[in-house]
Parts: sequence; C-alpha cells; structure tokens
Amino acid sequence: MFLLLCCIAAMKLLENSSFEALSSQLCVETGESHIIGRIESYSCKMAGDDKHMFKQFCQEGEPHVLEALSPPQSSATSPPQLGKSSEDGENPLSDKCCRKTLFYLITTLNESFRPDYDFSAARAHEFSREPSLNWVANAVNSSLYSSVGAEFNSLGPELWNSIDQEITLQECDIYSYNPDLDSDPFGEEGSLWSFNYFFYNKKLKRIVFFTCRSVSVLSGCGRGCLDNELDMELDDDEETDGFTEDRLPRALCV
Repeated sequence: MFLLLCCIAAMKLLENSSFEALSSQLCVETGESHIIGRIESYSCKMAGDDKHMFKQFCQEGEPHVLEALSPPQSSATSPPQLGKSSEDGENPLSDKCCRKTLFYLITTLNESFRPDYDFSAARAHEFSREPSLNWVANAVNSSLYSSVGAEFNSLGPELWNSIDQEITLQECDIYSYNPDLDSDPFGEEGSLWSFNYFFYNKKLKRIVFFTCRSVSVLSGCGRGCLDNELDMELDDDEETDGFTEDRLPRALCV
C-alpha cells in the first residue's frame, strides 16, 4: 500500500507558447460535442519538499521497486499473443514501472488538474505503458478527426511536431491513465471519449501530458471550458503586461 501523496504537487509546469496555442485550439464546440483538451510540459527535477514527498511515497526509499501496470490500451485491439502463458495469475500483456516513474505520473495529474481533482489515491493498475508511438498517434488522430473533422488535417502535423520538439518522441516511454469507473474524473454525464497520455523522456527528466475528452452538447457539460477560454482571450486583449506564470492556461479546460 502506498502512502497518499501530499496535495502539494512535485512537478513544475514549463512554459511553452506552442502548447498554449494548441490547447486553445483543442477547446472547441462542434455540432454534437464539446472538445476539451490540453497539452502541457512538466519538469521531473525534484528539490526540497519534492524529495520529501518522494521518500514518503516510496516508504522505505525503494524507488526502483516495480509495480504492475494494466495491459496497454493497444492490446484491446491486438490479437492475443500465442505461446505465452500467465504465471501466478499474472496477465502476460501487462507491464511494470518503478515507483519513481509512478510518482511522476500521479504528481503530473495532481498538478495538471488541481484543485478540482486529487489523484493521490491512484494506483499502478490505473496506468498502462503503451508500446507503440504509432498506435498512440493513430488513436489520438482518430479521436480528434472524428470530432473535429477535416480541420484536424492542418492541426495534426503541428500538434505532433510541437510535442516532438519539446520531448523527442522517439526517446520517450508512453503511459496512459485509465481510471476505474468510480474514480474517473471524466466519467461525467454525456462523456463520449477521453484519453490521457504521458510522454516521458527520462534523459530530459521531462513529461509532456496530453489530455482530451469529448462531451455531448446535449448533456450541457463542458460549456464552462469554452466560456473560460473566451473570457481569457478577452483578458489577453486588455492586458499589456505580457504573460505571468499565474496566467498560463494550465487549468483552462478542467
């Protein structure tokens, strides 16, 4: 059992003007749904209270202890692998990650969605490691194209190029967050689909978090995101001081 993480987030949001622009474009209303998305970059470098939180999380200071993850989302659409048998009831398609990585994933969620959601009780089985960048890219593109339509043809290349420039995709481990129904923050009425991907570059000590969901307009949910975006754009027109960290649209679409 893990000790609960403190509410203080250990991840530092990194300013990225390309991600800010893309996040704005990913908050739109289509004919049938609200698309609510964000792309953010976080530093995994720890200092001070962050290290204390990490020690608590690892309990006995064992950051390299492996925790079992759920099978990757891609396995749901892949044929079963013949010739592999489970031992001790373990799913042969499941993967593992060390507690240090799990700590980064959970604290990224806490920082990205605070103060609306607390993911301190999240467990390893709610995460998966996705083995294929191509599968993840195709899944993201398919979801967004089905909702946005042909407009995504121009946005898609810009989106993946910006992510690659920030995190170097070929050097990343990719994780997804797939919560239980009882703890799913996107399990609101009218939710059509959602995804939460973490692109983790261990060498850079950085995570790019890409979260997006589609909510039916008939549910009346998701309207607040678009209203907040419009208010922020109006505020930007009135401001003359430029950006400050407090005004970054980190929680724009929560």
